Order: sequence, then structure tokens, then C-alpha cells
Amino acid sequence: MSRLFLILGDQLHPDPHPLLVDFDPARDRLLMIEAPVESTHAWSHKARIALFLAGMRHRAAAFRAAGQPLDYLQLGMHPHADLASALAAAIRATPTRAVVMLEAGDHRVQESLQQTCDAAGCPLLIRPDPHFLCSLDDFMAWAGEKPNLRLEFFYRWQRKRHHILMQDGQPLGGQWNFDADNRQAFGRQGPGMVPEALRFAPDAITQNVLADVEQHFPRHPGRLDRFGWPVTPAQAKAALDDFVRHRLPAFGQWQDAMWEDEAFLWHSLLSTALNLKLIHPRTVIDAVLAAHAAGRVPLPAAEGFIRQILGWREFVRGIYWRQMPHLARANQYGHDTPLPAWFWTGNTQARCLSATTRQTLEYGYAHHIQRLMVTGNFALIAGLNPAQVADWYLAVYVDAVDWVEAPNTLGMALHAWPGMTSKPYCASGAYIKRMSNYCQGCRYQPQQRTGPDACPFTTFYWDFLSRHAERFRQNPRMAMPLKNLDRLSPAEREAIRSQAAQLRRQLDTL
Repeated sequence: MSRLFLILGDQLHPDPHPLLVDFDPARDRLLMIEAPVESTHAWSHKARIALFLAGMRHRAAAFRAAGQPLDYLQLGMHPHADLASALAAAIRATPTRAVVMLEAGDHRVQESLQQTCDAAGCPLLIRPDPHFLCSLDDFMAWAGEKPNLRLEFFYRWQRKRHHILMQDGQPLGGQWNFDADNRQAFGRQGPGMVPEALRFAPDAITQNVLADVEQHFPRHPGRLDRFGWPVTPAQAKAALDDFVRHRLPAFGQWQDAMWEDEAFLWHSLLSTALNLKLIHPRTVIDAVLAAHAAGRVPLPAAEGFIRQILGWREFVRGIYWRQMPHLARANQYGHDTPLPAWFWTGNTQARCLSATTRQTLEYGYAHHIQRLMVTGNFALIAGLNPAQVADWYLAVYVDAVDWVEAPNTLGMALHAWPGMTSKPYCASGAYIKRMSNYCQGCRYQPQQRTGPDACPFTTFYWDFLSRHAERFRQNPRMAMPLKNLDRLSPAEREAIRSQAAQLRRQLDTL
């Protein structure tokens, strides 16, 4: 009896593939599946579908070139809607003594595969994924019984145990982070000349994928004419080299700034390659460390970027597996307003929301502040249903895998689960005006709380604080916003409450 080695669409590690350390090509089988449900479970952006399929088909070509016995179930060429039914059929087709896989990136997928193997009476052997710099066992040991987990403490622990940006047991430069040097706004002058990000013209394999996506998912959101993401390990390495050489030196300073019609700015665009496992995070970190050591990248920029890879990315993965499936149902504020239709079109008069959602539909991409402080901030203070918002984030971003998207959306952006950040990331229109040019020419005025020209962010921000004021009084980090809230007269607070309620009823026409 053979073993069946299953490789999922986000497990496209370069050779030697870590799942195949004991693979016997004379007896064992290798299986990859393009399952339509993985594109419709969340109504996915065409570019997201294309990215996963293109990465999978390039990986399949590499397996075949290496002489590996691969069964590849391509979209439209097999009868199975989902991974579970395809796996069940593969187990039935040939006597199988075990299914072997790496840890999945999606609780739903892992559960369905486990149930399939249990029903077939076939053991499922789940191996740790060496892609990560903190195993799930290590994370669980670090987290222990703590009800609340904080990135800062995890990040310092990671820096020490991996000896990254450390010198004689202390952080390089004498401090753990350089937020004071990073996260600046462009000001009225704008970003100036932005280095063009490296994009990859679709080859024959990717062009066939793009055609398949248009054929099989014609009504899905988004565009494919701007597709240029890395889909092979070689392209991922080229994208890393391009970022480190051209954009990393200024990344820290401008990582939170936004500017209309500048989708990429100084960001790395490496999250797709990392999340599909085309490149290892240690490879990324080592390239950044080498550039800093050579004097080409200032310490604040190097530290700010490494914190995202070594700290935040590993942190959210641990939280995901510690909190699922509870995390998916989190809604501590009881928010239930439906997702407005313009999240899928960009047709809103609020310029920041229009620019961010249109960019998202164009590229399948928005950087972390657009996701957190524009769409996420709006969803939080407007009281949108967390599950619907999380489904939208999973659907529209090319780098979205559930392990990273659910904690970022439900834990951070929406604060639906309170154990991940010490306060909600809520802000009025003043923040967006400071960090972008979105407010220029917008019909809404960020300084106004009420009235026909009031910025919805500003109205909803003060309404959110007012609705949850008693809860927030227990949080010292909310003391200043509440102090400002208390300065408002009862009449002003009632006017804000009334306008917010009216806006909430008419969100589709915002």
C-alpha cells in the first residue's frame, strides 16, 4: 500500500520540498488539486484565484521535471468541487496506508481533510511546516494560559531566540523598535518619485491560468490585466532583491503613508510569495540584515520590516491556531450592519474608501494601513458585521490565506476578538487627512462631526466612542479619546448619534 502526499495551494515550497523528505517515488503518490470551492467559499478576486493556480501549475511543472510521480487535478478536468471529495476519490482509487501533508493554512480545510480520512479509515499524518520561524508548539508554550497576547513581547522573544538585530544580548541600536523614526506622512508635497516595483509578465503557464479563470469564474470581482505577481521561487527571489535594493531604504519612513494612484509606494509586495511559501522568511530577513550590515539600509527601515516578518506574521499564525474556531465567530461589540455594496465596486463618494476599494479591485492589493485604517477602521466604527468583513478581506486580497487574514481582520482591524491588541484601532477623518491626500477634493470634510458635509469617519468615530464609552473607561490607552468625548455637550453627542444612525441606514449611498 502506498502513501498519498497531499500538497495544498499555499504549500509551494522550493526544492527540496519539506513534505517529501521520505517520499519514495517507487511506491508513494503525490497529489495536487485545483478545487473550485476554494475560489467560491469566499467569492474570490480573479487575481487571487489566478495567483494560487499559477503558483500550483508552476510547482507541478517543477515536480514533473524532477521526475516525481504527480497526480494533478486541473480545474475543469475533474468532477470534484472541493478538496475533501477529491481526496476521498484518490483514497478509493488506490490502496492507501496514509495521507501525509503539512499543516494547512486554513482551519476549515484541515478539518474537512481530517474528516475525509477518518471516514475512509485512512490515517492523516500532519507534519509541522518548517516555513515558519516559530512552530505552533513553541508558540503555544510561549502563550501558555495568557488571556491576552501582545506582539511586543512575542517579537522581543523572537529576536532573542533567533539572534536577529541583537548585540551582546541587547537590541541593536539600544531600542526594540524605531516607530519614532518610521511611519511619517508625505505632507502636501506628496511622495515624489517612487521606485517602480518589479512586476512579472505572465508566461505561457500563467496565461493559460488567466484564461481559465475568466472562463470558470467570469462573474467574480476584480481584474486580471494588471496581474504581475511572482509565481515561482526564482521570481520571488527577484522580487526580494528588487525591494531590498530600491525600496527598503525608505520603507520605514513611509510605511504608513498613503497617496492616491500610488498603489505600491515603498512596500515589498512579498506577502504573496511568502504566503504561498515560494520563499522562506529567513531568506527575506537575511537579505535585509545583509543590506543593513553593508550600510545600504538604515536600522529603522530594517527593523520596521523585520518586525513584520519575524514578529507580526508569526504572531498572527499562532493566534489563529490557538483561537480557532472561536475566532471566526468573534464579535465583542455585537456589530451587525451588512457590508455595503460599494465594497465590491468602489462606487462611494468617500474618496479614501473609493480609492482603496478601487485599487483593491484593480490589483487585489492594498497595503497594511489602507486595510487597517481605511476599510478596517470604517468597518469597525460603522459597526459592520465582522464575519462579512472578514469574508471580504479573504476574498479580495491576493495574499489572503485564512491563517493570516482572520486574525488581522477580526483581531486587529475590527477588534472583534479583544485578546490580540490592547485597544481598538479607531480614528476619525483627521488621521486619514494627515496620512494621505484622499481628503483633497472629497465632498466630506474630516473636521466636521455633523451636518451634510460631515466626514463619515468622523461621525462614526465619535459615535463609536460614545456607544462603548463605559467599556473603554477600563482601558488606560483610551483615556485621551474619552477625555475629548467628555468635552462634547449632551446635545452634540445626541446629534452625532442621530447622524450616525441615519448614515448606517443609508450606507449603500454613502
